[in-house]
Amino acid sequence: MRLGGDGVCMALGEHWLGAGRGARFLLGLVVSTGVGGGLVLDGAPCLGRTGNAGHVGHVVVDPDGSPCPCGGRGCVETIASGPSLARWARANGWSAPPGAGAKELAEAAGAGDPVALRAFRRGAAALAAMIASVGAVCDLDLAVIGGGVAKSGRLLFEPLRAALADHARLDFLAGLRVVPAELGGAAGLVGAARLAAIA
Repeated sequence: MRLGGDGVCMALGEHWLGAGRGARFLLGLVVSTGVGGGLVLDGAPCLGRTGNAGHVGHVVVDPDGSPCPCGGRGCVETIASGPSLARWARANGWSAPPGAGAKELAEAAGAGDPVALRAFRRGAAALAAMIASVGAVCDLDLAVIGGGVAKSGRLLFEPLRAALADHARLDFLAGLRVVPAELGGAAGLVGAARLAAIA
């Protein structure tokens, strides 16, 4: 029997049957109410010493940033998660109805709301900094992003790719690509099946 966290199972599922087919060094990300992740390195899941490898939501991208529930400060999750995007937008003038979250923020950004657009650019820049850092450590060729925030499509991916080009300057990162996940909510289940098959 083998246990795998949701992030590594998502990454493994996308690697096996989704957007990561053919990649050897992959970071799978779920950007939703938090930021989670998993790694597939040299075609195999990387679980780490405690099974928590790929826990990228707590990569620090702003050392002077907001406190994180993990006890750290400036983790990418404090900037790029859905609740963090909406919280920042509200604090910067987004007039949203009570209870509005990332979905409503994406709708506002799609309609051209400047604060909503800035919130997505800010979150995308934080994700790009984290992906570039993990890419440099793990020599990645692909990052696959799923989750509710990723459903915003070009609102996230266009500024993310532009920011990644600024951050990922090392020669060996020139081929690092970022793509949307393909398997949706099934990615974790597909990855768990794959993990069981290769155990």
